[in-house]
Amino acid sequence: MSKNALITGANKGIGYETARRLGELGYRVWLGARDTDRGEAAAKNLRELGHDVRHLSLTVDDEESVTAAVDRVGLEDGRLDVLVNNAAVPGQFVDPAEQELADIRRVYEVNVFAPIRIIQAFLPLLRASPAANVVNVSSELGSLGALSDPTSEFYGVNALGYNSSKSALNAVTVAFAKALAESGIRVNSADPGYTATDFNGGEGHRTVEEASEIIVRLASAEGAGSPNGSFANDKGKLPW
Repeated sequence: MSKNALITGANKGIGYETARRLGELGYRVWLGARDTDRGEAAAKNLRELGHDVRHLSLTVDDEESVTAAVDRVGLEDGRLDVLVNNAAVPGQFVDPAEQELADIRRVYEVNVFAPIRIIQAFLPLLRASPAANVVNVSSELGSLGALSDPTSEFYGVNALGYNSSKSALNAVTVAFAKALAESGIRVNSADPGYTATDFNGGEGHRTVEEASEIIVRLASAEGAGSPNGSFANDKGKLPW
C-alpha cells in the first residue's frame, strides 16, 4: 500500500489544496469533511484528476464521529502515515474586552481540543506507520513573539480567541513532539500565511498553492534530519 494521509476540514481551501498536492505525490488521501455532500464532491473532483482520494465523514469536535473515522481508516488501511489537523474556526475578531466567552470556548473546542482528541484517537494507527508525520496547521497569529513585536505585520491583529487558540495549538505541538519522538512520530506546526479563502471572506495576499507548501513539506518529510517540534512557514522557522 502507498503511504496515506488524513486531512481534516479538507473539502475546500487550504485543506483541499493540501489533499490535491499529497495526491500528486502518490499518497492515498482521506479527505475529512463534516458535510457529506461537500466532502464527497471534493473527493470526486480529486479522483477525476487521477488521485486516490476518499471522503471521510469527520466532525472534529464530535467524539463519536472521530471514533467512527478511526474505525474506518483502521479497517481499510490499518495505519496512518500523515495526519494534518487543518480544520479550524475564526471566532469573533473584536476587541478582547468584547469577545463573548462562549465564542472563545467554541474556538478552543475546534482549534485546540479537537486536534488533541484526533491525535490521541489516531495514535494506534500512527504508531503502526514506520515513520508518521503530524502537522498542526497553526498561524503566525499564534506567535507571541510576532504579536508582541510592534514591527510585525500581525502586531495589530488582537483577536483574543483565535490568536490564543493558535498559541495553545503550538504548545500542543511541542508536547506531542516530545512524547512521540521515540515512536518515530514527528509533530510540527505549520503557518500557511495570510491566505485568501472562505475562512477570512476571501481576504489575504497568499494563494492556497503557496499556503499549502509548508504543510506538504512537513507532511512528506522523511529521514533522520526531518524537523520535529518546529513552528515554520515556507520561508523558515518562526518565533514561538
